[in-house]
Parts: sequence; C-alpha cells; structure tokens
Amino acid sequence: MYHVLLEGRRIGPYDRRTIVGMRVKKALTSEHVLVGADGMQTTVGDLVRGQQSDSGFGPSENSRLSSSYSVVQGIHAAHLLEIEGKGHVIPPFKGELEVRVQTKVLRVSGRFREGLAWKEDRVKFPLQDIAHARLRGTVVDMWVRVPDRAGMQRISLDLLTPDAAGDLAESLPFAAPWPGSEPLAGRPQAGASGVHPLLWAVLVSAAVLVGGVLVWVLAHRL
Repeated sequence: MYHVLLEGRRIGPYDRRTIVGMRVKKALTSEHVLVGADGMQTTVGDLVRGQQSDSGFGPSENSRLSSSYSVVQGIHAAHLLEIEGKGHVIPPFKGELEVRVQTKVLRVSGRFREGLAWKEDRVKFPLQDIAHARLRGTVVDMWVRVPDRAGMQRISLDLLTPDAAGDLAESLPFAAPWPGSEPLAGRPQAGASGVHPLLWAVLVSAAVLVGGVLVWVLAHRL
C-alpha cells in the first residue's frame, strides 16, 4: 500500500493495481511521489516499471490491465461532508474516500467503523440520476434523484483542491447547475469570449482620465 504525495498532503493509501490504473487514466504522472508503508519513497514510474519487471508482464497482460480501467474517466480523493435526504444507503464513511467517475456511474468508496472494526464499502450513483451540482471552492454538492421517491438526496464532497472539485463537477454530464449557483466549470474555458473584469476597470479608468484632460484643455482655451 502506498500514499501519494500531492501538494504537500498524503492521499490514500492505494494498492499497486489502483496506482497503475490511475497512471493509465492519467490521474497520476510518472513523476508523482509515493510513500510506502515502510516510509520509503518512490515514484509512480518506478513502481510501474518495477511491477512490470517483477511480474513479467507481456503485451496481453498489459492490455488486460488497461482494459480493466477503460471505464474509469477520473479518480479523485475526497472527504464526505454531509448527506441530506433519504435515498441511497451511504455508509458513515470516515477519512479519505476514493471517487471514481466511470462511464455510467459515480463510484464512491471508503472505510467506516462498525463496532470495534473497520470495514470497506462503496456506493454507485448513476450519472443520469445526478440532476444538479454546485461548486463551492473545493466542495461539490450533488443532488441525486432517487427512484420511487419524491425529492432528491444531496451529497456534499470535499475534493481537497479547487482544480479537483472543478474536474469532478465538469465530469457530471447530466448535472445542471443548482438554481442560483455559479457555473460548474472549474476553470475558465479556453477561448472563452468576454473581457476580464480587471480589464474593464482599466478601460473605465483610462476613459475617465482622458475625459478629465479634455475638460481641463477646453476650460483653459475658453
């Protein structure tokens, strides 16, 4: 099991297969640093190369591994903040979760305490049932339709970074922004039209200055 060092924080732990899959889907790069259970550090690239060397992976094995992750569109670390409403049975997860965006579902897995023991479980939300989403910094709120029930269930996740929250919000193809909330885009779209507010401020200030100069010139000529 390994933790991933990300912006000064440790996320995980993940096993070798999960890390390889995250690398295949480009959720991690070969340069990301891993910390093993013994405290030793390595990189994702070294782990992948070492696993291939030790296991003697051939082309067919690599193809099998890649295809097993072909449904995964993105993987994120998160924390469960709040659940509102009834619907999907969600365990009382504690600590870090793994959020996977797949082709048809959003898969949330993690650990929770039951008595004196820790258990692992997962919940799958059909993407088509996630009707609304709201982006609040590092937090993504999702409103999920529940079959045979009136209303919706709200799940709030902290994605730890604004970029990860934006990526998750943009990965929900059927979700519309919650009424009154900001657009779901986590980053400005490339080639987006419009003028930045700071540029507007500069233009207005320049216009006022030019106007003032013209008034002063006219007044002195008269």
